[in-house]
Amino acid sequence: MALSDTRTKILDAAERLFAEHGYRGTSVRAITDLAGANLAAVGYHFGSKAELLAAVARRVTEPITVAQSAGLDKLLARTPDPPVAELVEAFAGPLFDGMPAGDESGARTSRLIVTILSDPAEEARNWTGPDEDTVGERYLAAFARALPGLAPQELLFRMRGILAVTAVDRVEVYNPPSPACPTATEGEEARHWAITFLTAAMSAPPTRA
Repeated sequence: MALSDTRTKILDAAERLFAEHGYRGTSVRAITDLAGANLAAVGYHFGSKAELLAAVARRVTEPITVAQSAGLDKLLARTPDPPVAELVEAFAGPLFDGMPAGDESGARTSRLIVTILSDPAEEARNWTGPDEDTVGERYLAAFARALPGLAPQELLFRMRGILAVTAVDRVEVYNPPSPACPTATEGEEARHWAITFLTAAMSAPPTRA
């Protein structure tokens, strides 16, 4: 097996298992067994299990991050202070594009994002690199200008809410419906509902103690 093939197979296996079982619930042996690789391959290609998680997360989020950055560039080229609705569209829209309904890869991406947001392991909170950090900081600054009454901590909380709501919605779209739960809405209608809801949530008055 070529080295590049081995690396890709490990990434594919790790993405699936991290999304299903979280960081601590996934062993390196389980990943290599699924990938058909030996244990030493993880150390050779990634250095550690934590770096493997980072590589998995960056691989699935890179297209989303690039699209978010391009969307913000487009808004700022028109005005230095875009309204909240347009910022939410530029930030959340690529999440819908990167997690299409009815697509197994999109479902894995959404499950992985939910896992990263909720996993208590420290390694699951320290995977971002310069690209992800830069985009997050740029959106934080833009939202702060549009919502000057919000404390930075509450603004960050609301931005995490955008990620969580979108990822959970995409998971529900992919899962088979149960008798107690009707089929989730797909396509542009769900995207429009989400943008409307998230814009209202971001624009809500600051929470008072």
